[in-house]
Amino acid sequence: MATIKSLNKWANAHTYYPLDLLRVALGVFLFMKGVDFMSNHQQMAEIIKPFQDIPGGMLIIHYVAPAHFVGGFLIVIGLLTRWAVVAQLPILIGAILVNFLGEMNSRNLVLASITLLACIFFMFYGSGKHSADYYLKMQK
Repeated sequence: MATIKSLNKWANAHTYYPLDLLRVALGVFLFMKGVDFMSNHQQMAEIIKPFQDIPGGMLIIHYVAPAHFVGGFLIVIGLLTRWAVVAQLPILIGAILVNFLGEMNSRNLVLASITLLACIFFMFYGSGKHSADYYLKMQK
């Protein structure tokens, strides 16, 4: 707990608007991917095809879209950002693995890699000073 408090203090002292814009852009991207996966079931099934034979493969399909949808929204407003990012990590690691297990798509690989790096950054950085987390913390 002390480590998280020290990370929050550092992040709040070193907050910048471009980082907040990056967090919002990441959240909007994940939210739109969630909407895209919910509206296009065929595409989602095609992407998950390499994991189809794994036990619990159907669970993956039902986890990805809502996690992107809800997690993206939470990241945009900066509420429970670290938890939302942690929920994205298995999906993004799976998105990178899909390119090596299934058909290689370099565009999707680069996009998933950049998103994974941004999520790892915000897992440590947090939501920053311009977020709902900071606002609620200051209300105490």
